[in-house]
Amino acid sequence: MTPRGGEPRSSLPPADRAPEGRATEAATTRARTDEAATTKAAPVEARTADQSAAEARATEELTAEERAAERRAAEERAVEEALTLVGRRQPHEAHAHSAPERLGTTASRRPEPFGSSPSGTNSCRTDSHPGGNSFRADSYPGDPGPGSGQTSPAQPNRQTEPNRQTEPGSRAEPGSPAEPTSPVEPGSTLPAASVTSWHDARALARRLGRAAPLAAHRLPLERALGHVLAEAVVALTDLPSFDTSAMDGWAVAGPGPWAVRKGEGLLAGRGKGEPLLDGQAVRIATGARIPAEATAVIRSEHARFDEVKGLLHATRAVVPGQDIRPRGQECRSGDQLLPAGTVVTPPVLGLAAAAGYDALVAVPLPRVAVLVLGDELLTAGLPQGGRIRDALGPMLGPWLRSLGAEVSAPQRLGDDAEALRRALTASDADLVLTTGGTAAGPVDHVHPVLAEIGAELLVDGVSVRPGHPMLLARLADGGPYVVGLPGNPLAAVAGLMTLAEPLLRGIAGRPAQDSYHPPVREEVRGHPLDTRLIPVVHRADSVMPLHYSGPAMLRGIAAADGLAVVPPGGVRSGAEVEILDLPWTSAEPWTEGCFT
Repeated sequence: MTPRGGEPRSSLPPADRAPEGRATEAATTRARTDEAATTKAAPVEARTADQSAAEARATEELTAEERAAERRAAEERAVEEALTLVGRRQPHEAHAHSAPERLGTTASRRPEPFGSSPSGTNSCRTDSHPGGNSFRADSYPGDPGPGSGQTSPAQPNRQTEPNRQTEPGSRAEPGSPAEPTSPVEPGSTLPAASVTSWHDARALARRLGRAAPLAAHRLPLERALGHVLAEAVVALTDLPSFDTSAMDGWAVAGPGPWAVRKGEGLLAGRGKGEPLLDGQAVRIATGARIPAEATAVIRSEHARFDEVKGLLHATRAVVPGQDIRPRGQECRSGDQLLPAGTVVTPPVLGLAAAAGYDALVAVPLPRVAVLVLGDELLTAGLPQGGRIRDALGPMLGPWLRSLGAEVSAPQRLGDDAEALRRALTASDADLVLTTGGTAAGPVDHVHPVLAEIGAELLVDGVSVRPGHPMLLARLADGGPYVVGLPGNPLAAVAGLMTLAEPLLRGIAGRPAQDSYHPPVREEVRGHPLDTRLIPVVHRADSVMPLHYSGPAMLRGIAAADGLAVVPPGGVRSGAEVEILDLPWTSAEPWTEGCFT
């Protein structure tokens, strides 16, 4: 049917007659809605941006001193809590406490046993970033420089670094699977502890060392070098003990010219000379005793002797008392010359001798035993047959001696758990250092053996790169401390400076290393969550990061005079960084063979 108007009537519902028009109308409505939302969101985004900028400015306004003070305060609080726990435990109940009681821990844990994980899957699987690249602390893109060590700001893989000794200069392939891990023996009393922050771990080691009781013994001067004074050095005599001549020349009395007394003159080490009369002069040597009534010494080059008339003339004005060292000028008998706690350096020995001492009362040097683990290590020749040279055995002894320790020859135990157990339980040292075997690989025996002998695990892993799998333990019944170093050479250095160095300082009674924060010349990329220790060398008033700072490398540290403590996230060029001086480059402590 055709209605009036001439156009046929549609049999479709009105909603279906004009799809193009309805689509256009819907699009227009959506556009208006989006425009309104954008208009409302714009002020919010602007406010958010302003707030972020303000927060960033506020953060930048914090000075390095304020940040350091805040960090030190947090360390002190954490360490006090840890020491309270350690002091309250008895050896037989030390391992009944749970992991949350450990010091300064983060959510990261020691690797799960090989072939297992909480979900039942293989724990050797690496967690990947969204982009498919897994983070490895020992991977260094391109040339292994100070800016290496971070591949993505996304969440990192928290696996432990490779723990076996790796040939210096070699690198793990990026993205390669981590080394398999082995379980701690079932029923062991050694709890799995969470990873400790670097600052908290170092502070705990320092405080535990200070808490150790200090012994004292009397040492002849020739054996006291490098020890710490247990008693103050008090002057036993005046220094000098009589008036002496400071120069070669003439001792004179009264105004000149002076009649010269005949004879050989006054020499050092001779007895008291005859008193001078007013207007007289006599030849005198440096260090000789000043004769009574002498008023000054005239240097040889400032006098003219008239041999014909026998008179001495001064070519410069003579001041009473000139070039005479009066008795007691340096100290009087009974004055304190050096306090207890002073490191005995060569000048200390000289001062003590001058003050009348033949021996000094000093703190004994801490005794350290070094246990080198690993079947893959060679002691001579070139690497061959899959085996590598032991870099830690030759390095650790001299390093520990430079820290003021008495070190026995390293014991090479290979991968023998029973030999490790015997060496630990038989040791009478103050500190036992192990190298390698601190992770959870199939031949990493340190954790199972410590559990077997009832050791108390104080630090089990530290949030630092390199050196993540280091540990600190105390053997039962007041036995020695144990510092487990990773097997990679630079990682072992990190463990040495983080745990062993502050612990030994405390046991030996040495003062803590002074903290200072020079600017860094170049940007240093950091780990997203962990502290990094980077070899540096001082250049004028700043420090320069060095290349070759991978866990298995020693080339960087061999040229360094310190380690920069790089916080998580890294530092920009010009930012201040904390520096750990290497013992042979710092002013003190001084030990034999380490001149500065």
